[in-house]
This record gives sequence, C-alpha cells and structure tokens, in this order.
Amino acid sequence: MAKKDKLTRVAVSIGSVMGKADRTAHRVARAGLAAKDELAEIADQIDSLKRQLIKTKKRLQRALK
Repeated sequence: MAKKDKLTRVAVSIGSVMGKADRTAHRVARAGLAAKDELAEIADQIDSLKRQLIKTKKRLQRALK
C-alpha cells in the first residue's frame, strides 16, 4: 500500500503543477489579447493623426501661395 500512497502523492503534485502552468498560460494569452487590442487602437489613432497632418499640410500650402 505504500507504493500506492506514494504514487498518489506524486500524481497529485504533478496535477497541481500542470494546473498552475495552465493558469499561467491562460493569463499570458489573455494579456496577449489585451496587448493586441491596445496596439490596434494605437494604430487607429496614428492613422487619424496622419490624416489630420496631411490635411493641415494642404491647408498650409494653400495659405502660403
């Protein structure tokens, strides 16, 4: 019976380690998705600023003529 107890303890510890690793992987994946969303939002802001800069440039060029 001692071997069964030892195997059970080892199995429990392996299961806990796998559970911790799984939780960490889920957290990393969630953080990755959040970062991806933030990068997309920043890219949109950059595009709008670029459009504004182009419009302002055109206005300035017309004003200087």
